[in-house]
Amino acid sequence: MMRSSLAHLARELIYPGLDLHVRNRASLARFWRTGPRRVLDAGSGNGYFSWLAYESGASVVAMNFDAAQAAKAQSFLVGHRGADSARLRFEHRNLYDLASETREFDEIICFETLEHVRRDREVVSQFARLLAPGGILHLCCPNPLHPRHQEEVLDTEERGGHVRAGYSEDDYRRLLEPLGFRIDRVVGIGPMGLYRADALLRSIRARFGDLVAFPLFPLLLPFVWLARDNPNVPFSLYVRAVKA
Repeated sequence: MMRSSLAHLARELIYPGLDLHVRNRASLARFWRTGPRRVLDAGSGNGYFSWLAYESGASVVAMNFDAAQAAKAQSFLVGHRGADSARLRFEHRNLYDLASETREFDEIICFETLEHVRRDREVVSQFARLLAPGGILHLCCPNPLHPRHQEEVLDTEERGGHVRAGYSEDDYRRLLEPLGFRIDRVVGIGPMGLYRADALLRSIRARFGDLVAFPLFPLLLPFVWLARDNPNVPFSLYVRAVKA
């Protein structure tokens, strides 16, 4: 118990982690609704965006294909931070299994997840089914024109890596509009300065570990704070799509 408490306290110091892109992505929360509503976080990772939605007043169901990651998020955010378990719950679920889901949602958040899924149209069609009329889908995926994503070796076996380089605005429209979505917002995030700062931090973490990288982390946070939307070559593209 003591070890677990110490681990949670240590995690508080760096949550949601040392990834600068994740912190920049939090700026997209301004496009979410606020107040009581039902939210699905599809591909919840460490639970950071689930937590932000919870703090904005939502009741959140967070789904993660990694059972250990889902349990860790539940322990930290509900067990340690004291979130109401009736309003925030983490579930070990594969998005391909959504066909059996019967709950209805007002918003679905799917950040940096769809590029890992080969049968993306199947998954998005389930999003359309699960959203209430007028519900909103928030998608954020890599921009395929960014040099980082163009150079990436794709994961053709769908083992957890990117199965495609990302989505352009046209790709989003071809995917979403036939399913009855209307895109009302397109935003590029992640300017080149932020990308280079994050790449530097990643290289130090990979070579020397997080303890060595941590002192550098606060010095790089201004790249997050000063990041502007719609740079020339954004790292990721966000769309907000409304169900008809």
